[in-house]
Amino acid sequence: MIHRIPHCSHWGAYTLLVEDGRILGAEPLPEDPAPSDIIHSVTEWANPERRVLRPMIREGWLARREGSDRRGRGNERFMAVPWDEALDLVATEIVRVAQTHGNASIFAGSYGWTSCGRFHHASSLLKRMLNLAGGFTGHVDTYSIAAGPVILRHVLGDDRACGGQANTLDDIAAHTETLVVFGAMSPRTAQIEAGGIGAHHLTGYLRQIADRGVRVVHVSPLRDDLPDWLGAEWWSIRPNTDAALMLGLAGEIVAAGRHDAGFLARCTSGSAEFLAYLRGEPDGQRKDAAWAARITGLPADAIRALAQRLVDSRSMITVSWALQRAHHGEQPFWAALGLAAVAGQIGLPGGGVGYGYGSLGGVGAPFALGRSPGMSQGVRPIDSFIPVARISDMLLNPGAPFTYQGETRTYPDTRLVYWAGGNPFHHHQDLNRLSEAWTRPETIIVQDPMWTATARRADIVLPASTSIERNDLAGNKRCDLILAMRQAITPLGQARSDFDIFDALAQRLGFGPAFNEGRDEMGWIRHLYEESRIYALQAHDFAMPDFETFWGRGHAPVPVQRNHVYLEEFRADPDGHALATESGRIVLGSRTLARLGHDDCPSHPAWLPPAEWLGQAGADELHLISHQPRGRLHSQLERAEASMADKRDGREQLRLNPADAQARGIADGATVRLWNARGACLATATLCADTARGVAVLPTGAWFTPAGEGPELSGNPNVLTLDIGSSAFGQGCSAHTCLIRVAPHAGDNRDPMRTYQSQLAELLPDLEDPL
Repeated sequence: MIHRIPHCSHWGAYTLLVEDGRILGAEPLPEDPAPSDIIHSVTEWANPERRVLRPMIREGWLARREGSDRRGRGNERFMAVPWDEALDLVATEIVRVAQTHGNASIFAGSYGWTSCGRFHHASSLLKRMLNLAGGFTGHVDTYSIAAGPVILRHVLGDDRACGGQANTLDDIAAHTETLVVFGAMSPRTAQIEAGGIGAHHLTGYLRQIADRGVRVVHVSPLRDDLPDWLGAEWWSIRPNTDAALMLGLAGEIVAAGRHDAGFLARCTSGSAEFLAYLRGEPDGQRKDAAWAARITGLPADAIRALAQRLVDSRSMITVSWALQRAHHGEQPFWAALGLAAVAGQIGLPGGGVGYGYGSLGGVGAPFALGRSPGMSQGVRPIDSFIPVARISDMLLNPGAPFTYQGETRTYPDTRLVYWAGGNPFHHHQDLNRLSEAWTRPETIIVQDPMWTATARRADIVLPASTSIERNDLAGNKRCDLILAMRQAITPLGQARSDFDIFDALAQRLGFGPAFNEGRDEMGWIRHLYEESRIYALQAHDFAMPDFETFWGRGHAPVPVQRNHVYLEEFRADPDGHALATESGRIVLGSRTLARLGHDDCPSHPAWLPPAEWLGQAGADELHLISHQPRGRLHSQLERAEASMADKRDGREQLRLNPADAQARGIADGATVRLWNARGACLATATLCADTARGVAVLPTGAWFTPAGEGPELSGNPNVLTLDIGSSAFGQGCSAHTCLIRVAPHAGDNRDPMRTYQSQLAELLPDLEDPL
């Protein structure tokens, strides 16, 4: 008999078809107009080949504990141990490090996307447990978006505009006349959402925009960052120069005397400083079309004409999250705000500026007004954190100062790393530098379903179940549904749920009742749903079904805000709806940043040449863009069907413009070597005219497979990317600031997936009953 089990993942809601404990397939949610193909890959989670099936301890660590040779990580064999022994060791390490070195020496990294479930959310549960144990060092912001929200919190008072609460796409589709898209607005990235997604709406909104005949200008090195049927004008810009184009557009508007002086006076602060910069008063250089053309490689006449169009029509400027993942990544977000303010379009239907449309599936969709389900991390006993992308800096430089949002802090002396449900050897930049940093802590604990590159480099590995092996619920502030995630199969091997693992540790550490509050898995799921249901009724008079109805049906609607116009009330009454900024207004000239005096984040939006860019590249260098893949989420399900369909010869495809390939003697389908001073990797070349000259594109997420002194085999771009902060103010990741060289490769062409598996096999003991 086939059982139909409702479930949800980061790429959508679906029904699993299960017979005799085996998943036969998946069907998308009927209400989803554009379901993701990745839903059909979830059967890979039930494949035991790369699953962690038992608790494992690195042999050297088990023998010598904190005195072990830390360079044995990733090279030394593991031993299987019983769960009780593994949990006792973990609890003992937490107590040892906290008592000997202080709780700030425990780093609860755990940045990851292991499940969209809101109860078995590995990172939240880890931090809940460690807060009860006295605290930990955590992280702020995300690899996806850090520099952007930091600057927006300063100049707009919060980061709602890049989190899904700028103008909603239904408003843009109805009112915008000129849409300028900086970066992407792509179904490729919109198939994903952090807490799960019920229906994918981006394509529908883009169809409405196309049907209305909206003029769309697409500014990106990649033509396919927008669907071709949208009919957009493609402006093939040099990577990392978007801020210069925005400033050039604003400068043209100001030079023509067409800026909205009334809006600037009523609704902004520091605009005189910003306008003076556009006029060239501080540096003798007018920021106009000719200036922007020299930097961006775009035609000056087109820039002048677009500047006029922005004030002649209802115009909307959108900026991808990708643009702020760069050196000086704060500037395109702030410059876009400055351009929209100069044009006077902020707070009008279909006008202004917004960030991240399409970067996740829910950004721009009608957003939830209710309370999203989620586990509380509890009260933080200590205030210790780092910006998320500064892990290597922290591990390599204990005690060194760092700056963030105007504060100066100190990196802790990290002795214990506990990572649950994530893979920094996917997310982090300059993986060779991270590999060195990874040798510094005394103990590394990894809790994960899979033998990722991070798990392979751990001292203690705890096998966690995947979402299809337990019960949970999904939902978030950008989703119009709460979704049931019912267990489909029994856990593989000895895997346990994240809650059960942390609950067992909490019992050993003496605070079990405070951790579980007397609830088991289903008790917590019911409780979290009821919190959302009661809030919706009390705050919005919105009736959600009772828990039994929700759990049986598989989803429940929540109240949402549609046709939202960002800052509409502020525009009408700036005093009555003041922003939480230094002035209560939109900040275009910052007193705070002037006082801080950061060379890499001045007091007004500015063009600052990045550390690496085509304007200063060698003749044979290309700019590397490492964007999200189409067939998987980050490094999840890398071997599954949808992911493999986008590989060639088992490697990631490197997209090159045909002229760049010809100049380097590279044929379509050839194995190529990519390198710079930080590292090297292999990929398969794919020639693509939709990629700008001077640009190479390699998706993220290939499992890190180094091979001795040679290049990394699988095509992981983070062996090449630059590990520096976006600025001293934002400290975001700078992955998209990266120059490389590319050439045909005729050397070691081992299959990367087989190589990864054989390397893993050498580390694991032979088990008679692996399942």
